[in-house]
Amino acid sequence: MRVELGERSYDIWIGENWLPRLGELLHAFPHTSRAILITDDNVNLLWSQQIKQILSRAGLQFETAVIPGGEMCKNLATVTQLYEQMINAGVDRKSTVLALGGGIVGDIAGFVAATYMRGLPYIQIPTTLLAQVDSSVGGKTGVNLPQGKNLVGAFYQPNLVFIDTVFLTTLPEREFLTGLAEVIKYGIIWDRDLFDYLEENQSRIKARDSECMLHIISRCCAIKAEIVGQDETESGVRTLLNLGHTYGHAFEALTNYKFTHGEAIGIGIICAAQLAHDLGLLPASDMKRIVSLIHNYGLPITYGNLDSRDIMVQMHKDKKSIGGKMQLILPVALGQSQLFNDVDESQAAAVLDKYRLA
Repeated sequence: MRVELGERSYDIWIGENWLPRLGELLHAFPHTSRAILITDDNVNLLWSQQIKQILSRAGLQFETAVIPGGEMCKNLATVTQLYEQMINAGVDRKSTVLALGGGIVGDIAGFVAATYMRGLPYIQIPTTLLAQVDSSVGGKTGVNLPQGKNLVGAFYQPNLVFIDTVFLTTLPEREFLTGLAEVIKYGIIWDRDLFDYLEENQSRIKARDSECMLHIISRCCAIKAEIVGQDETESGVRTLLNLGHTYGHAFEALTNYKFTHGEAIGIGIICAAQLAHDLGLLPASDMKRIVSLIHNYGLPITYGNLDSRDIMVQMHKDKKSIGGKMQLILPVALGQSQLFNDVDESQAAAVLDKYRLA
């Protein structure tokens, strides 16, 4: 499918067991004199050898850069190390950055591509469900600062997104479930039919049924492509993709990333749904379905014993805050959400008591 952004438009390729096609696409890729393959420790062990063989058969000269896995490496120090390796490897303005990994690798590699020599072409090869349905599409790149998540970054679109569901066969169960939180998000903000599908096919989806995986990945990418095509830089409708993220980013930061991103966002979605219900915006039946679906997919629905005051302080540090006021995406029905920037903070804090672990 196509992400329509004028001269920055690009294709998303989605398939099953078709990694060799990647070599064909790269062979025809017009920008590449050489490439740098950026991945992490875990993916490097599982998939790099196969990817390297594909790159070599395509006649591509490339360097491999392996970064540690996990959120703690998503920082400017890692970016600096990658710059240095790229300089030493002779990466130039006609080189291509290949991001092989989950959302963290994609965010870092995309930011490196956006900033090295004022911009290199890059290709997303997402290996986690979360990256395949969300973070690999749309051009959001960046890293964290000690003060908050994704505070440094750039909107910089990839030249291609290549998705193969074969990567999901080696994905740990916890990482698979964390991706489902983002899938659920799409059903809540945009597509009630997708939400219904997630309810009706839980056992097949949990078993990673290939037909189900292709369906939900394709549907999420189609929604993301439509939204990004309308609003590339998050000044309008793209803000809906942040459902649960203001609460969720606070849970991540305050627990030192004990939660995976999807786990934190899942709890954040529940808090947003509860707040919407308390404000009279969301029917109780819809709120209960949201909480049940997140719980039924094995995701946490409580955030621990954090102090609600600390959570609210962290939420104010979120990059989406404008003029000291939080912006919150709240669901108003299944398949429909809206941006609110005038929510009473005492009400936003009150919902936290309902999902604190006793």
